[in-house]
Amino acid sequence: MKQRFAVLSLILALVPAPAGAQSPADAFDVTDFMIPMRDGISLNTKIFVPKARNEALPFIMTRTPYGIAGAAGNFNSYFRDLAEDGYIFVFQDIRGRFGSEGQFVMQRPARSPGDTESIDEGTDTYDTIDWLLANISSNNGRVGMLGISYSGWTTIMAAIEPHPALKAISPQASPADMWLGDDFHHNGAFRLSYGFEYAAMMETSKETEQFSFDRYDTYDWYLDLGTLANVNRSVLKGAIPTWNDYVTHPDYDDFWQRQTLIPHLRSVTVPTLNVGGWWDQEDFYGPLRIYEALEAFDTDDLNYLVVGPWNHGGWARPPGDALGPIPFGSATSDYFLKEVQAPWFAYWLKDQGTLELPEALTFESGSNSWRSWDTWPPKQDVQDRNMYFRADGQLSFEAPPADEPEPFDAYTSDPEHPVPYRHRPIQATYGPGSTWRTWLVEDQRFVDDRADVLSYESDVLDDDVTIAGEVMANLFAATSGTDGDWIVKLIDVYPEEYPEDWSLAGYQLMVSNEVFRGRYREDFETPKPIVADSVQEYAYSLHTQNYTFKKGHRIMIQVQSTWFPIIDRNPQHFVPNIFLAEDSDFRSARIRVMRGPNQSSHVRLPVVRGRIS
Repeated sequence: MKQRFAVLSLILALVPAPAGAQSPADAFDVTDFMIPMRDGISLNTKIFVPKARNEALPFIMTRTPYGIAGAAGNFNSYFRDLAEDGYIFVFQDIRGRFGSEGQFVMQRPARSPGDTESIDEGTDTYDTIDWLLANISSNNGRVGMLGISYSGWTTIMAAIEPHPALKAISPQASPADMWLGDDFHHNGAFRLSYGFEYAAMMETSKETEQFSFDRYDTYDWYLDLGTLANVNRSVLKGAIPTWNDYVTHPDYDDFWQRQTLIPHLRSVTVPTLNVGGWWDQEDFYGPLRIYEALEAFDTDDLNYLVVGPWNHGGWARPPGDALGPIPFGSATSDYFLKEVQAPWFAYWLKDQGTLELPEALTFESGSNSWRSWDTWPPKQDVQDRNMYFRADGQLSFEAPPADEPEPFDAYTSDPEHPVPYRHRPIQATYGPGSTWRTWLVEDQRFVDDRADVLSYESDVLDDDVTIAGEVMANLFAATSGTDGDWIVKLIDVYPEEYPEDWSLAGYQLMVSNEVFRGRYREDFETPKPIVADSVQEYAYSLHTQNYTFKKGHRIMIQVQSTWFPIIDRNPQHFVPNIFLAEDSDFRSARIRVMRGPNQSSHVRLPVVRGRIS
């Protein structure tokens, strides 16, 4: 039997009140409404109005596909400080979900400029605000929006054609492009386990129903599944629209380009606080990309960014003093909720306080300090430094000497024995015992000795090395196949003697990582075979990061070609559509990674000046 579970607790950070204690939600009068939209359908909405109020209050609204029945739990943590300040809170099921009428469309695209007939999440928000202003008494005429993940996406969608009363938003962990870098694909590589399980969960019923695996270790289940063509043949039977979209649109075609909201972000008229986490396992690309897109039009300094040491939505789950076994030295989530989020909305919605927030506020893990920046990534006091792959697994800021022969390191990538992306057993994404939330901080020693993983390690650092900005992989590599994937990981290696916490002795912590599908090396829209055994250059971003590699630690780079099952298996033999590949298309390939003077594979680090010897 399939297991039911509440996604709302993951996205809206519901935390039950202690037994016998008064719930913070008891301070509100709660009313349910069906609010009409311009096309005649109505949306299920729950409104919390403070019982004790002495003034007209602004609204704070969240719109979600995950159900609003348990919305009161937000006042235990995520909205705790906002509730103390005093707002009217609005929670709404988006159309086609739970109590709302209409048809649900996954990531419904924004309507085209000039289109006054169509509907999207922005028009639904506009109509909801109109109704709130007219029907909820004692409001001050201002509305703020925030939300995490899908609710972060509905928040930024509301700012494309904003209602005049929308005065502040905070899109948090919002996806921006589901093909280039968020939930479903990264640089063309399909995020199999997440893409499959999320689509099945969202589109099996109107609520949330988890796919039922017959193997606890889903690594085995996905491997036994074989080619992705078997998903519709034997599992989903064509019943899940989003899976069918994956199959029909394997490349970055009009379907995915229409779905991304980036081209619609052409002005900044609503103050925007973008929020992300360095170890967000679902949507790290989105918040940074949205901030970057808005920044090009931010003539009035209304666009801000906060990135902390969090996983997906971790700032909404206090205290935030650690992620998995990695400590951060302070309650970072409490700090954000009280010192950043609450003052942000008080300033714009209630004219209270002063806005002392820097343009970009980032948490520098390693040194465990908050840093302020005039822009992100920083443009001053940062120097790009290459860390070169060298012989015998060495990693160095020194380039290979000119007289060194053209060497390489090699491994065999076998799609029948792919590298697991996290420690096995790999439970279902949201299943019992799952480590999905913290997999990005798992110790990478579990793959360090695999023959199909290359590891390059620096000498022990004599001084701290701090990075702030974009980390870039630059591989010169060849494959005996005609397609292939490249996964590059930047890792902090803790000292072998670590008396501060012996459980972290020798720990290998991923700092940055990313995958790139080789067929898209020239063009994301038009895949092309790789010329077998021909050295190609693969240059791509491992995203931005603010991190200090401490004195006494080492820096490591790992390179591999499988990351299963978070990334689907590449056949390593070019086929037009991997979703339709047959088992016979999957082949082993010999991979060569070059490290000589003329083809010097390296990772480019944005080193803060004065923070390296």
